[in-house]
Amino acid sequence: MMNKKSMESTKELMGIREVTDYSVKTHRNDELVYFLIQPSNISVLSEESLSARIYGLMTVLKGITEIEMMCLNSRENFEDNKRYLKKRMEEEDSPVIRKLLEKDANYLDRMQVQMATAREFLLIIRLRNHKEHEVFPYLNRIEKMLTEQGFKSRRAEEGDIKRILGVYFEQNVTTEQFEEFDGERWIILND
Repeated sequence: MMNKKSMESTKELMGIREVTDYSVKTHRNDELVYFLIQPSNISVLSEESLSARIYGLMTVLKGITEIEMMCLNSRENFEDNKRYLKKRMEEEDSPVIRKLLEKDANYLDRMQVQMATAREFLLIIRLRNHKEHEVFPYLNRIEKMLTEQGFKSRRAEEGDIKRILGVYFEQNVTTEQFEEFDGERWIILND
């Protein structure tokens, strides 16, 4: 017989009550709204432009008390694979196989460098004690403030939120979305 804990959904175990079209509602009666921020390549900005970006971010942070920031990888991390290849190279007697393993390791290095900029930057607004009719005007003001300060952003939708939760909690960047129940993607109906 299954106990209550084994029957809880993934969301319940993480304290998530509901994933809506635009937010995550928690069991603590918080509502989290995510804004996806398009990153800028600051290495090509002039010193003045960089100072303006910093000042813009500072203005946004000072203007919104409920703001939190998050950065997460949106691509695979190859460190375990690279460690494995290095170990195999040390153990391998055949120079030909060692050379192939070395080429594989170099390939992973190149892939990781190419994907190093594959980060997602998020601003999270934690809504507390907001009346329902106040929420969207408030979120629209935040969106407008971000635009005025030169940030390209958009409010995350339900699919974005599930993907973000999947990356953050599962460290799984290959799955399309966060699973409602752990292991759900492995269930084959009528099998």
